[in-house]
Amino acid sequence: MTTETAPADRITLPGGEMLAWSDLPQERLAHGGPLAALAVRLVPPGARVLLAGPHDPALLDQLRHAEVTCLLRSHPDAVALADRAAHLVVGGVAGLPDETYDVVIAAAGLDPVESVEGTPLGWDAVLARLVAAVRPGGALLLRLDNPLGLHRLVDTTPWYARRDDSAWTIGGVLDRAHPTNRDHLRERLTTAGLRPVACWAAYPDASTPTALLDADHLDRDAGSGLFDAVLHGACAGGFASATVLQDPARLAVDALHAGRAADLAPGWLTLARRPADPTPSSADGDLPVALVQTGRPGIGVLEVLHGPSGPRWGLTAVTGVDAPVVAPFASREAAYRDPDALSGPVPSGRLLRTLLLDAAVRRDLAALRTLLHGYAGWLADQADADGRIAGAAALAGTDNVVVDGERYAVLDPSWRATAALPADVVLARGLWRFATGLLTGGYAHPWPSTLDVAGLTVVLAGVAGHDLDRATVTEAVETEAAIAAALHGLDPDGRIDLAAELHAVTPTDPPVGAQSYQQLREAWLRQREELTRLAALTAWTEELLTSRERALRRAETTIGLLSGSISYRVGRLAITPARLAKRGARAAKRRATAVLAPKREEQQ
Repeated sequence: MTTETAPADRITLPGGEMLAWSDLPQERLAHGGPLAALAVRLVPPGARVLLAGPHDPALLDQLRHAEVTCLLRSHPDAVALADRAAHLVVGGVAGLPDETYDVVIAAAGLDPVESVEGTPLGWDAVLARLVAAVRPGGALLLRLDNPLGLHRLVDTTPWYARRDDSAWTIGGVLDRAHPTNRDHLRERLTTAGLRPVACWAAYPDASTPTALLDADHLDRDAGSGLFDAVLHGACAGGFASATVLQDPARLAVDALHAGRAADLAPGWLTLARRPADPTPSSADGDLPVALVQTGRPGIGVLEVLHGPSGPRWGLTAVTGVDAPVVAPFASREAAYRDPDALSGPVPSGRLLRTLLLDAAVRRDLAALRTLLHGYAGWLADQADADGRIAGAAALAGTDNVVVDGERYAVLDPSWRATAALPADVVLARGLWRFATGLLTGGYAHPWPSTLDVAGLTVVLAGVAGHDLDRATVTEAVETEAAIAAALHGLDPDGRIDLAAELHAVTPTDPPVGAQSYQQLREAWLRQREELTRLAALTAWTEELLTSRERALRRAETTIGLLSGSISYRVGRLAITPARLAKRGARAAKRRATAVLAPKREEQQ
């Protein structure tokens, strides 16, 4: 749709619009991602909604049950969204009509709300104008970027040196016009007349978060296996194609266990309500603890709700159409994801992978033996009479199993194997995946550095009390390739290539995913150590060969000297007749024996 064909009755131009600028996000998530799922939960049917600032068009598709007004500063963006919104105001908050809304969403922050073509108002003034647009009892969902977030700690380019278009407004901790942490934001909201209700930490990026985690629960549940797995998965996937200073997934998990995951979040989404008589609705008591992008279009966003008996799984409904549904595991050749399995309680405990890494780094063989024995025993209990494991347990690696005391449980039971797998292969696959992360990640461990991935897998199995051979490990790697190929929708040739890559993984390789300078340096150090060892072995071999060659030459020289001496010749002349006589005597004896043997038989 062009400017000439845009519906004039939907777009209001009060002045200050930016005619040659676009703020719409380039990176978009299926069905709007966790933000859209949260917005759907907050917006009741028929509600009046104000979207302040640029948002993913998929978010408007998910809010078709409400009357949506968009407040934008870019006229091209208003034209692009004209068919999705009931009304659009272009030019910033100065042109916002004196109306109130049930829900105001500013999930892009307040800086993109203000137009540079008008008089600058400042962060507090923009907030005051949006607060005035919230009806009594209504809600404001506001995003605040963290100037000390994880994204800045791992970025190779300092935030203050950016020159791209997305860095139109850059703020640091010294910018007192903006709040810089959650406490400052709560103070500003309270001063503006709102009551903060909840806050979610946005990972791995504030603009397109694939995980929204309740900040208060992050502070309290530092050892949660759920948060551990979600943070690791979100950061590993979010920075998969980036070059970073250090591993963001490892940093996020460390921050979680230190009780600082909420403080290091790249951004926060805060929900605040405007007080009314009577008090606000009790719906705030059923807000999600976590919202996670599933990575699979068509099944919505995975959510975790905090119920009376603890957290429980849930799955948000998908409305509207924003992308073709292309579901991984559609062929179910090796594995698939069953959304119906996400309906029960979330098992408590710590993630097995984290516990194993911690024990390996501390060289705690007793803890490793206990954990691996428990894991192997639990897998054995899941096997049938034929020694095969089916369902979710067949794909239960160390990154999807939580440990609570002596109890082991699958964290996310929706991942399931299509066919039952041998118990030894399931164990070998889980240990191989852990061994790969341990070696390529550069973690310290108590085993010899000369072990390859398959060798370390066999050693881990021995620690777990199981005797695995390399053939079983090879079969496990083939199984891993089949599952990964189904996940990424690879064809048979792609699966073969992937299997070859997995078999070729060596301890000197950097880990798969983000190119971390820290981990690349560790990989370089391991490669240098291996080259030093090989060079020393080559030098020792050459020295050994040289010494043997010298000894052989000396022996040949000695033999040559002895062969040419008079004593050697005389001795040879004396020995030669004796040798010939000895040979003749032996021959005569054999002939005599042959003649006398028949006569002896006749006499007998």
